Amino acid sequence: MIFRAFILRFLAGTVLMTGAVAMAHPIARVSSTASSLALELLVDGCLAASLLLYVIGAARLWRRSTKGRSAHVRRGTFFLLGWLALAAALWSPVDTMGTTSFAMHMIQHELLMIIAAPLLVLSYPFGTWMWAWNRPARHVLGRAGNHPVVARCWRALIAPLHAWVLHFAALWLWHAPPLFDAALRNDGIHALQHASFLFSALLFWWGVLGELYRDNQRGAAILYLFTTMMHTGALGALFAMSTTVWYAPYRQQFNSLGLSTLEDQQLGGLIMWVPGGLAYVIAGLMLCAQWLRSPPALSEHAR
Repeated sequence: MIFRAFILRFLAGTVLMTGAVAMAHPIARVSSTASSLALELLVDGCLAASLLLYVIGAARLWRRSTKGRSAHVRRGTFFLLGWLALAAALWSPVDTMGTTSFAMHMIQHELLMIIAAPLLVLSYPFGTWMWAWNRPARHVLGRAGNHPVVARCWRALIAPLHAWVLHFAALWLWHAPPLFDAALRNDGIHALQHASFLFSALLFWWGVLGELYRDNQRGAAILYLFTTMMHTGALGALFAMSTTVWYAPYRQQFNSLGLSTLEDQQLGGLIMWVPGGLAYVIAGLMLCAQWLRSPPALSEHAR
């Protein structure tokens, strides 16, 4: 019951976060009209609501708890850092500079996928968000989360292999020149690109740091991290070592970093290849350390 009630919390929280991501980038590209202002308010509202609900829920849980407050502090710190990474990706100059610089665009993607996503997963914010609502609302959400269809869909999405495949597909398909060019030229497609990056990254990190970690299957989690590091590094290396510019829209505008278009692409590839790969290495080493500190399981004969 607790697990299935968590389903709706995750989906609701993911919709809240990905909604903000999906709407954010077009703001820098549309004119100052009433519609653009409405979109900006919607983005600001989604991010502000996620923070406000967390603060309210955390305050209520803090008042009710007499033990285990260190866990609340730890999770709250993870949430704040993840939220700040999202805000940096959506509200800082990184967003606007990404329209003219491939390297800045890669920094924005890395903020979403390898900083914000794992920190938000480690914060387990959905239970805290639930406590921001009153008791009747929590019961309604809990009953909805217990629906068999919701439970089956959730199980399918967070199955570690499925999450790995979805994240792999999102990364490679969106970097294919026809799709990436379309995203640069069309705000709606660009919104879908960023939303799919964040959503697939949340599923991947939940499969690695949530399901596998909780089930004491750290070996499988390390394997998924290693293979993800390999394929993301391979994509970054392709950009870094390429002698041609992959994406036509970047050839047609001034580069905000003062680099040539090819140098900018190579820098973006290095960012994906080295710092991006390092994030997976760090996560894998942390899981290894946890694994080594865990007491060995007794065999059936020893029991």
